[in-house]
Amino acid sequence: MELNGSYILPASTQKIWEMLMNPDTLAKVTPGISRLELESENVYKAIAEVKIGPVSGKFEGKAEVLHPVAAESFTLNVHQNSKIGNVSAHIKMHLKAVSEHETELSFAGKAHMSGLLARTGNRVMSGVANTLTKQFFQNFEDELAAKAEV
Repeated sequence: MELNGSYILPASTQKIWEMLMNPDTLAKVTPGISRLELESENVYKAIAEVKIGPVSGKFEGKAEVLHPVAAESFTLNVHQNSKIGNVSAHIKMHLKAVSEHETELSFAGKAHMSGLLARTGNRVMSGVANTLTKQFFQNFEDELAAKAEV
């Protein structure tokens, strides 16, 4: 399944980068992620709980940040396992300054699923991915606003 999205956030590329590299913030804004725990440099244990229609599952796996270029880009490799199936994803993240106080955050990649997740069908999963993408960007913007108020 193809994964793509972009959104303009009201903050500098440096601020967005700092938030993306903070595991507590990233877990807070990523739908379904309840916890990211640092295991080694740039490798995190990820705990996720996701509900897709009548199917729900708890995923445990790894998220690895590869090829980080500060305030510009990184690649995220994710491998999650659960009773309802496995997910493996490779996603390239890009940050681009739109202005001094605005950044376009975009991503492109692929996810491969197995088990019940794969059997639910690409059309259903694509819709879920689009919903989760919108929720991620909205959560990120809300977190930016909350940090600005402090």
